[in-house]
Amino acid sequence: MNEAAAHTTGERAHSDVWARVASEHALAIGALGVIALHVVDDNFLQPEPGTSATGHLVSGLFPLALVVGAAALYARLRPGGRAALALAFGVFGIACGIEAAYYTVNGGPTGDDFTGWLSLAAGFVLVGVGAVTLWRTRRTDDSLRRRYLRRVLLAIAGLIVASQIMFPVVIARVVTHTARAHVPTPNLGAGYEDVSFTTSDGLRLQGWFVPSRNGATVIAFPGRSGPQKQTRMLVRHGYGVLLFDRRGEGASEGDPNTFGWGGDRDLHAAAAYLRSRSDVDGSRIGAIGLSVGGEMLIHAAAHSDAFKAIVAEGASGQSLRDELDNPGLSDRLLDLPTQVSLTVALAVFTNELPPPSLKREVAKIAPTPVFFVYGEHGQGGTETGPNNGFYEAAREPKQIWEVPNGQHVAGITTAPKEYERRVVGFFDHALLGAAQTGRSTP
Repeated sequence: MNEAAAHTTGERAHSDVWARVASEHALAIGALGVIALHVVDDNFLQPEPGTSATGHLVSGLFPLALVVGAAALYARLRPGGRAALALAFGVFGIACGIEAAYYTVNGGPTGDDFTGWLSLAAGFVLVGVGAVTLWRTRRTDDSLRRRYLRRVLLAIAGLIVASQIMFPVVIARVVTHTARAHVPTPNLGAGYEDVSFTTSDGLRLQGWFVPSRNGATVIAFPGRSGPQKQTRMLVRHGYGVLLFDRRGEGASEGDPNTFGWGGDRDLHAAAAYLRSRSDVDGSRIGAIGLSVGGEMLIHAAAHSDAFKAIVAEGASGQSLRDELDNPGLSDRLLDLPTQVSLTVALAVFTNELPPPSLKREVAKIAPTPVFFVYGEHGQGGTETGPNNGFYEAAREPKQIWEVPNGQHVAGITTAPKEYERRVVGFFDHALLGAAQTGRSTP
């Protein structure tokens, strides 16, 4: 090959490289722009019913700044940095699109679901760009041993970042943007009334109310699906029951939050609604909370005298504060980085600071009677430590019961007769004045 031909070949190869880089940059920056569009749409243009753009400043501006910053920085990074950035924001874009996919399947796309689908597609584009960039720019000019050692170390570092940072962020994004989309079929054991009431922050919540026959009423929480077994049990014994969709769920307004931050406001509103009814005795209102419902109920009862008895079943923790306060921290130190990432991400996406630790709250519940229920094998056996910690920190009157062989909030199906005896007996004593059973034991 003569010198002119070699020069021409070199220029063509150089041009091909720049063409690939330019194409990569265009794809990446375009995809980041689509994700930014959805962040704006989700938080500011079409927020959830009952909410406003001003209530989403942190959840909107912080991710938007990160996405815009990534787009501005992209072209200045080396190939490895560009690939890492594309992969990270690709995962975020996919997480943003999960909401659209879920609500499309459960009722059809509305509002920001359309830009959510675009974000989902953009996320996959970015993941593809990141993977291709890594492959094209991998080093092959050193020894085989050094090459594979470097790749193994990079893979380990990637797994650590994914598990300790990206996975918690994805979880936080999904649980603060998706919740049960439909209203379930009622099976309450008695006739009911459709009701609604408004929270202190202006959200309209929808629910069902079964009138009382024994003079006492119990809130079964959360939602209108999970507590229906407990509702039928209570109705059999004459109790009135209120079930309702918490914020962001079913027919209720607001942003969803599976971890329940701020959900105590829903319970305060429910209690106020019951007290406003002429057919409800305001001095005989109790509540039973399942899982995160129990956690929200602990917060609500710690700051209100409206509840005259509460049952918290399957409560354990909502944030890093609980992780640090619950017993056995030394056995969970490796989980702390994940908990830090999850708590920070939840704070961003919910526009709220984490609630106080449950262990610190339970001491404030007295003189309201409290009954802690948990399964022996609930959440892999991790409910034992927190619930015993809650019981020790709580003041009298208090009870606790470990459901033998029980799973998470499965006491009513694992030991139905004993569950009914203990829970109904607890409410009978606290709300109707029946004989106290004392500390419950298996």
